[in-house]
Amino acid sequence: MSGQSLTDRITAAQHSVTGSAVSKTVCKATTHEIMGPKKKHLDYLIQCTNEMNVNIPQLADSLFERTTNSSWVVVFKSLITTHHLMVYGNERFIQYLASRNTLFNLSNFLDKSGLQGYDMSTFIRRYSRYLNEKAVSYRQVAFDFTKVKRGADGVMRTMNTEKLLKTVPIIQNQMDALLDFNVNSNELTNGVINAAFMLLFKDAIRLFAAYNEGIINLLEKYFDMKKNQCKEGLDIYKKFLTRMTRISEFLKVAEQVGIDRGDIPDLSQAPSSLLDALEQHLASLEGKKIKDSTAASRATTLSNAVSSLASTGLSLTKVDEREKQAALEEEQARLKALKEQRLKELAKKPHTSLTTAASPVSTSAGGIMTAPAIDIFSTPSSSNSTSKLPNDLLDLQQPTFHPSVHPMSTASQVASTWGGFDELGGLLKPTVASQNQNLPVAKLPPSKLVSDDLDSSLANLVGNLGIGNGTTKNDVNWSQPGEKKLTGGSNWQPKVAPTTAWNAATMIQFM
Repeated sequence: MSGQSLTDRITAAQHSVTGSAVSKTVCKATTHEIMGPKKKHLDYLIQCTNEMNVNIPQLADSLFERTTNSSWVVVFKSLITTHHLMVYGNERFIQYLASRNTLFNLSNFLDKSGLQGYDMSTFIRRYSRYLNEKAVSYRQVAFDFTKVKRGADGVMRTMNTEKLLKTVPIIQNQMDALLDFNVNSNELTNGVINAAFMLLFKDAIRLFAAYNEGIINLLEKYFDMKKNQCKEGLDIYKKFLTRMTRISEFLKVAEQVGIDRGDIPDLSQAPSSLLDALEQHLASLEGKKIKDSTAASRATTLSNAVSSLASTGLSLTKVDEREKQAALEEEQARLKALKEQRLKELAKKPHTSLTTAASPVSTSAGGIMTAPAIDIFSTPSSSNSTSKLPNDLLDLQQPTFHPSVHPMSTASQVASTWGGFDELGGLLKPTVASQNQNLPVAKLPPSKLVSDDLDSSLANLVGNLGIGNGTTKNDVNWSQPGEKKLTGGSNWQPKVAPTTAWNAATMIQFM
């Protein structure tokens, strides 16, 4: 069966309707396609484990639910996805798995749909057992052996004797579960089991590195242990030799399926004389007769064994570092590709944003005048200290926007048509200009209003009110309140006004 089945599509659609993106991604990562889970789905789930608002139990339950499927492809890919999250996801995920009483109950799983189902079911049962053992190991020691710090100051090298004798058997159990996968190169026939084998291969290298450092620490402390501790330590070392042989066979399979020889570490076994020295030391503690051996020869044997195991640990570390470097280079290449794609997208879009260098104030093509800023707090430069309030009010009328056409004449010509004030301060009607006095429309440069002459300023303001008419209004009839006759003209003579009481409020009303 190849491609997504109808069941996969329906299940993904159901999760889309319910709005569960995590469950939908789990469904897409564990489809019926005979290939490993897609990287984009695994990366999304890894990111989900790093988000604090994602429900880790719900994510794990979605994976457990997929393992109840009858198809070996779906179950196998569910186990691979879980293993991938345990290795590369946030530690919260493996912590939750370790806190569960039961994980995968697949010891009796069997897919009877075809011959390939029978074959793959065997590896599914073994694989699920390893994942269960990996979670149990985390529960017992509260850390993952494949992620511990290594080296002279690593976790296994600095562990005390009592804790070391309890921890190394836990590593042995996990290593046994991994090596029990027991696959041959001719059985790696599809992308699903190949993906599982690659994860197991990486776990085997890191797990054996921690195992190897624990044995080095054990040998360094062996001749200072008590009799019971020496007996446990000797048994641990014998099992280590057996597992070293099995891990060598596992690495040979990895080399046969095409894994680069540089990614496979070189395992150096300790000399056989070391085992004789350890057995003789235990026999001496039990009071048995032993061969005569000097402390110098014993120290030399121990030093040679530690050097051999240390070289093995160095080879394992180099392989791990090479893998990390390859992953880093892959991530950098991916970021570079995303950056180039983003630059291409930005290049296709028109550049509509304005920079500070080409702001609307500084562009000459725009309709906004580039007038200098006015400091309203500065001291007036005029020597006349008695500046009048009307002049200040008119000064505030200096426009920041000027139309291109002004339907008004110069200030001096318009001012000649005004009569002024009467004796009581009343504003009289201006002289109505004749038709031959109308001036042509002209473009005027932006200039300041004459602030020292109130009459001229008012005339200029009246001219501005005629914007859009094209000519100066001739129907302006200003009359003094209570005046019966029209006055004005070039031969106007002031007359005695009626006894009308003028006050400040009336002045402000007409201004």
